[in-house]
Amino acid sequence: MDDTPHGAPIDPLHEEALAALRALTGREDAAFRDGQYEAIRALVHDRRRVLVVQRTGWGKSAVYFLAAHLQRARGAGPALIVSPLIALMRDQVSAAARAGVRAAAISSANAVEWEDIETSLAGDEIDVLLVSPERLVNPRFREEQLPRLIARCGLLVIDEAHCISDWGHDFRPDYRRLRDLVAQMGPEVPVLATTATANSRVVADVAEQLGIGARAADGDSGVLTLRGPLTRQSLRLGSLSLPDDRARLDYLVRHLDAFEGSGILYTLTVSAAEDLAALLDRPGRRVRAYTGRTDAEERAELEQALKRNEVKALAATSALGMGFDKPDLGFVIHLGAPSSPVAYYQQVGRAGRATDRADVLLLPGKEDRAIWEYFATSSMPSQDSAAQVLGALGRSGSPLSTPALEARVDVRRGALELLLKVLAVDGAVQAVKGGWIATGAPWHYDAERYETVARARRDEQQAMLAYEQLAGGPEQCRMMFLARQLDDTTAVPCGRCDVCAGAWYPAPGAAAGTAAPDGSGAGATTSAAPAEEADREAAEARVAALLDRVGVPVEPRASWPSGLDRLLGAGAPKGRIPGGERAAEGRVIARMSDLGWAVPLRELLRTDEDGRPVDAVVPERIGGRIVEVLKDWDWERRPAAVLAVPSTTRPQLVSSLASGIATIGRLEDLGSLGLAADAAPLHGARNSAFRVAALWDRFVVGPDLQARLEELDGAPILLVDDRIDTRWTMAIAARQLRRAGSGPVLPLALAQEA
Repeated sequence: MDDTPHGAPIDPLHEEALAALRALTGREDAAFRDGQYEAIRALVHDRRRVLVVQRTGWGKSAVYFLAAHLQRARGAGPALIVSPLIALMRDQVSAAARAGVRAAAISSANAVEWEDIETSLAGDEIDVLLVSPERLVNPRFREEQLPRLIARCGLLVIDEAHCISDWGHDFRPDYRRLRDLVAQMGPEVPVLATTATANSRVVADVAEQLGIGARAADGDSGVLTLRGPLTRQSLRLGSLSLPDDRARLDYLVRHLDAFEGSGILYTLTVSAAEDLAALLDRPGRRVRAYTGRTDAEERAELEQALKRNEVKALAATSALGMGFDKPDLGFVIHLGAPSSPVAYYQQVGRAGRATDRADVLLLPGKEDRAIWEYFATSSMPSQDSAAQVLGALGRSGSPLSTPALEARVDVRRGALELLLKVLAVDGAVQAVKGGWIATGAPWHYDAERYETVARARRDEQQAMLAYEQLAGGPEQCRMMFLARQLDDTTAVPCGRCDVCAGAWYPAPGAAAGTAAPDGSGAGATTSAAPAEEADREAAEARVAALLDRVGVPVEPRASWPSGLDRLLGAGAPKGRIPGGERAAEGRVIARMSDLGWAVPLRELLRTDEDGRPVDAVVPERIGGRIVEVLKDWDWERRPAAVLAVPSTTRPQLVSSLASGIATIGRLEDLGSLGLAADAAPLHGARNSAFRVAALWDRFVVGPDLQARLEELDGAPILLVDDRIDTRWTMAIAARQLRRAGSGPVLPLALAQEA
């Protein structure tokens, strides 16, 4: 309903804003929701800094497009919107056009358009410029474009503002730069920050950062926080625990059609998304994968296909997250739980924005906690890594590119890129033309803060497990639980979730396409028993084909990492690895991120409570799986012998694997490759250059082994290890063996890291 009270004086700004809202929505009866006009007035009339915390679908983007439009009408410069995802930018540029707002986006997906956009900016032909936070790091943008934008900026918008706070569920180091950007804005420039996923701690943190340099009344931070209820009445939530991956996949194969409309199937890993799409995709009901490995053009095509209901679902990782907008999205199903209820709330919030009902189902997995732990530990910078980076940059007389820096510090590429962002935000390093330099500014590792953040992440994981285990009783409701995780004290039981009202989703043993208990499931059927049995058998066959597939190929390393001469001296190899010294394509049972076999493999390759690898003989079930891998391996020439990689952490496991293969395959057992006398367990070598340096003199081909290799007369040999991580162990060992006269070296291991 209209915000202007009956009989109250007409507010010209309200009338102007309402007309713009109706142009934006294309509806003559459109009216502001509670809080929307208050935010617009605070920005346009009062030029304040405003933090809006409202549920997904409330209309936060309408606030900033209308505020930008009204500011331009008053002679202000273009608005600068910092937006996290390319998908969001595409949607927002289209939405802005409907309101007569000329918008453009600068991102990695449209580099060819940047010059035209810069020309339009110079000609004052753009009302709104959307940029990713990563653009703020780009030296050319920061030095040439950003100062001009700051000087002319009529409105600064920070979308998904929880990313500013490292207490937020999706903290991004580049977002921390926005503190400095806000501080550079004059107090007369209005600033808007928006999010749907911020608890009280995040709200306070973001508001503090927004308040830097703000005009404030006595005792006031200068920041107006508008916070509304976060419950979503359209969402019908549920959680269904099934015994294993086979049961979860069987459930989706048989019951996906019982979920109305088009939706998203979220997974925790890329390989799981790809496997799930391959399993569920069929003629007449398309399911496609959408992950971080999907290129930008294909992502855009898949987003549009989902919006046009040309696919039943996208099997997606969190790459399809903030910013994707399909108002009539019918369902969200998670195969595996995110690590926090707040992240879960954000993802399920994609559904039911403009519909009376959307279904949300969680299918948690036994591997979830292991995946959470992996991502949690890989995202936290360490004090040692930071010291290495600052030391290397400080000693260099010129900028270092990331690959050049990687050869000087023992940090993996992904972790190195994250660490550089953290150090850049803190002012210790700076991106310049040609790479990175140290600024010389003092910097210290805030161990206490990082430990507090890590503890908060662990608490979030426990809360997610508590969400899964909710049962009927007082104050038990899934929507209320999620809202209260965001400190929404207004939340009450929804009356619709499976805790409030009972299971609404098809029962695991129900026939394919069977309606939910309330009769709502699409594809409800009264098929005869023979047809139901055929459906069941077909579902089981498709799931079995995925989970029981034999072996995953492992591509060999083909090129040496750059910078080895700094670690190995002037004679270090470089460029391509010669074909005669290279390992052949290898095999593992599965990747550690795969569905199905990843669970027993993680159990076998686990560490104890003190962090020491558990060593045991290969179990019969795993041994049988290895035999299947060998039977299905399409090698050009059958191997004649088996050789174990010497292990200092799991010698019993590796030796039993190698000897078992030799016995079953009737191959010669060559024992183990020699190990240098000073070889110790491998620790710390995390990137390729340092890993190669650590392995370079580790292996020894003794005279007895060399004699046996020569007697094999070029026949292939299997090189066996417990797991393959960087692939450099196999590459270095294969090089040693080939140079000693062996035939092709075929790597074989139980598992490969994701």
